[in-house]
Amino acid sequence: MTEQDDKRIRELVAARATAMTERDAEALAGQSAPDVRAFTLAPPLVHHGEDVEARKAWFAGFDGPIEYEVRDLEVTVGGDVAFSHALNRLSTTPKGMPQPFELWFRSTLGFRKQDGEWRITHVHDSTPFYMDATMSAALDLKP
Repeated sequence: MTEQDDKRIRELVAARATAMTERDAEALAGQSAPDVRAFTLAPPLVHHGEDVEARKAWFAGFDGPIEYEVRDLEVTVGGDVAFSHALNRLSTTPKGMPQPFELWFRSTLGFRKQDGEWRITHVHDSTPFYMDATMSAALDLKP
């Protein structure tokens, strides 16, 4: 791993957070490889490629600001592949809801260096769930 690769990947993760708060679907798409596979919090189970219009529609489902925070970021680089993992916070107000929600979730990103540039090739976001009678998402967890 070079310091330059580590720095560049951290910059990509920071730019991703900024694009989320700015609702910039094009910037998010520009970070990804065309064949990115994404396992996000929103359906379906897997997204094939970056769909800018679907991302814009997702952003449009919220009123007011979108807050997005990345915490405890770890980066591992080996040659032309890398991954990162972090705890992320999303807070916003869904349209028609009286107040915002806050959600901490786990995020792992896979990267490949293509033509000298790091691109996101894999996204996996997840929320733990309570393995009790409710089987509900553990939306109340905080680091």
